[in-house]
Amino acid sequence: MTYQTGQLRSTVTRDLNSGLVVFFVALPLCLGVALASDAPLFSGLLAGIVGGILVGLLSGSQTSISGPAAGLTTIVAAQIALLGSFQAFQVAVVVAGLIQIVLGSIRAGFIAAFFPSSVVKGLLAAIGVILILKQIPHVLGHDPDPEGDMSFQQPDHENTLSEIGRLLGDVHPGAASIGLVSIALLVLFSKWKPGKKSLVPAPLLVVILGVGMSLLFRRVGGQWVIEASHLVQVPVADGLAASLGYLQFPDFSILSNPAVYTSAVTIAAVASLETLLNLEAVDKIDPQQRNSPPSRELLAQGVGNVALGMIGGLPVTSVIARSSVNINAGGQTKLSTIFHGVLLLVSILLFPTWLNQIPLSCLAAILLITGVKLASPVLVKQMWSQGRSQFIPFAVTVASIVLTDLLTGVLIGLATSIGFILSNNVRRPIRRIVEKHLGGEVVHIKLADQVSFLNRASLTRALDELPRGSHVLLDARRTDYIDSDLLDLIRDFENKTGPARGVEVSLRGFKSQYQMQDRTQYVDYSTREIQSALTPQQVLQILKDGHERFQNGQHLTRDFGRQVQNTAKGQHPLAAVLSCIDSRAPAELIFDTGVGDIFSVRVAGNITSRKVLGSLEYACAAAGVKLILVMGHTRCGAVTAAVNLACSGESAATATGCQHLEPIISEIQQSVEPLDRLSLEQLPASERESFVDSVARRNVVRVVEAIRQQSETLDGLVREERIAIVGAVYDVVSGDIDFLPAATCEPVRVAEPA
Repeated sequence: MTYQTGQLRSTVTRDLNSGLVVFFVALPLCLGVALASDAPLFSGLLAGIVGGILVGLLSGSQTSISGPAAGLTTIVAAQIALLGSFQAFQVAVVVAGLIQIVLGSIRAGFIAAFFPSSVVKGLLAAIGVILILKQIPHVLGHDPDPEGDMSFQQPDHENTLSEIGRLLGDVHPGAASIGLVSIALLVLFSKWKPGKKSLVPAPLLVVILGVGMSLLFRRVGGQWVIEASHLVQVPVADGLAASLGYLQFPDFSILSNPAVYTSAVTIAAVASLETLLNLEAVDKIDPQQRNSPPSRELLAQGVGNVALGMIGGLPVTSVIARSSVNINAGGQTKLSTIFHGVLLLVSILLFPTWLNQIPLSCLAAILLITGVKLASPVLVKQMWSQGRSQFIPFAVTVASIVLTDLLTGVLIGLATSIGFILSNNVRRPIRRIVEKHLGGEVVHIKLADQVSFLNRASLTRALDELPRGSHVLLDARRTDYIDSDLLDLIRDFENKTGPARGVEVSLRGFKSQYQMQDRTQYVDYSTREIQSALTPQQVLQILKDGHERFQNGQHLTRDFGRQVQNTAKGQHPLAAVLSCIDSRAPAELIFDTGVGDIFSVRVAGNITSRKVLGSLEYACAAAGVKLILVMGHTRCGAVTAAVNLACSGESAATATGCQHLEPIISEIQQSVEPLDRLSLEQLPASERESFVDSVARRNVVRVVEAIRQQSETLDGLVREERIAIVGAVYDVVSGDIDFLPAATCEPVRVAEPA
């Protein structure tokens, strides 16, 4: 047997098991939704069958289960009463299905991408809480509210919480015993290692155990006997022909009534919204994290609803409760939803009497455990850790769904989430950063992705706060949309308000349709005037500031194309950096400099030589550079090689095969005094790294001194205070730079190991 065949068999087994579990759970839910909707009981079963088989075949989701939706019960009951009969209501369902087919065809499912994750996760948690609260009475044999009713206000004039309060006087001992034993079995089975690997699903054992205990209690008699009101109640027909008699056909004469179309639009809108929300939520709990195509789902639901309207079924949507049971039972593909629909069809036709032996309390136990998994404390903790802008919409969604119904609660959650989005947009539509460019400070205002009329007040305030004589850069490079009112505001400030206040305005990233040209009016590169005005100490501070920006990830906004054009005729760098060729130590990036700002001299080990000195002399004496920075770095390969060779006594050519490396190694070895020819490898790793870094540091100090000793030109410029020569060590691990004070070069000795 190949791997693929074995995997397929494993998938089929899991799907059949999960389909069987979903069948048992769906049975009372279909009946309960029909009862709560004031519709014929058989219409709920038809919805489960069509939702499983037809919608399951057409759907692109592998885990979603479709069926009669608890969220539609109020709407269905109201529309049946409004239209006068169930047959008239069927016409509205057919038209609603056609609307959904159109929505799917035009790919309207894209709106699912706009549901905030906090609301979707709140929906999952809320369904979990509702399942727990709603199933507690059923587990204990208190069944006045039909199974499947998910609304806070119930048909029996109680609510979810008050119904639990009524348990004190109405606990059925037989049903409660079955319910509690079922919960215990489900919990133990999930923790028992052989139970996790069992081919027989725990919910099936629960159903078998529930039926067995019910039959046993009949023999015991008295208050332990479980009556029909605590059992599944499938309509029993006398033969196949009688079952077909349950089918009802629409009364198309009602098409002339405008109310039919209003009802159809209402059903289509609510069913589509619930489907998209539930589909998004189901995908989030899918262990394989597959994405279901929402438009295809609308199309599948539409076809299903047209079929149901023609034969007398309730409208269907994707439903979380059954989908969650499917996933928890191990469902892998859509075979599970199709199989559950087939089981519904076969069972109500061939053995409805047997189904009516199943206690509701054992099925309620399965749903209660599913609710516990959905309303996970881990999910609440995760949302809390994401901050109040995520947690509050999540919590509001949960509370609203639990205390109202699914659709109302979701809309409240969406409104809360949108409120946070608008609030953040109003308060933080822009980012304001003061950048220190060579030509002076520039207030850099970064516009948000979407700049709407809601942002007008914030942008106006930011522009009004600009001091006179300042420079502002309005940056729209990451902006997708700018409202016309805001464009007018920016144009007015650029052409009138800014100049009147002495504020120079630069623009960057505005799209061509805005009819605004990019322009940079501030100086963001080194010029002769800037170079002449700065002292060596000021240049050093510029490099330190640039490194701080590098560390913080706040690089200056530069127009490199403009810098290339403006430096083409001449250059006026501020500093010359003598650094190692190591790829981890690029001076231009480390000091956040632009084109034309620094000379960069790179050689392995950042050593000096006649050619290096010639370059540095030209930079200072001819090009006007004010600072020479000798920058070494930690974990330097050239220094490590020099230390190893100094300890071993080998030549560079022999040890490395590099013909021209010896002069570099010899230069670095002037900062090393090996003791007794000890090998660097004999030292512990931490001491070895520390020793190499100390040699790199001493090498920088030595090179700084060597530059002055070997170049009268540069030494003279230092004495005249026209330039400064500074050493620094860059840490390749942390990104920090240690600027070194002047020091006397002393040989570094290797400590002899104890």
